[in-house]
Amino acid sequence: MGTFNHYVIVKFNDGVAVEELVQGLEKMISGIEHVKSFEWGKDIESHDMLRQGFTHAFLMTFNGKEDFNAFQNHPNHIEFSKIFSPAVDKIVVLDFPSNLVKAPA
Repeated sequence: MGTFNHYVIVKFNDGVAVEELVQGLEKMISGIEHVKSFEWGKDIESHDMLRQGFTHAFLMTFNGKEDFNAFQNHPNHIEFSKIFSPAVDKIVVLDFPSNLVKAPA
């Protein structure tokens, strides 16, 4: 079985200290062994019409759905969600198994 991904696209509320929030997210992720990899970025290229207000994307990769489920129920994730969720204006979440077409070089 391939990897399982948790992809989150966010528009934060006005006035949110996004850098601090992301630092907290990075710290939370680093303490959970079920997360295989984590990457994030801030959109700098899309036109406002295409972006629809969303600014940040977060991608977590797991070795399988079982590890994703363990992450979802991990106490650190549950606690951090209490901080992250109120900071969000709009969110899109996609959870899916990978279909690798071209492997990284």
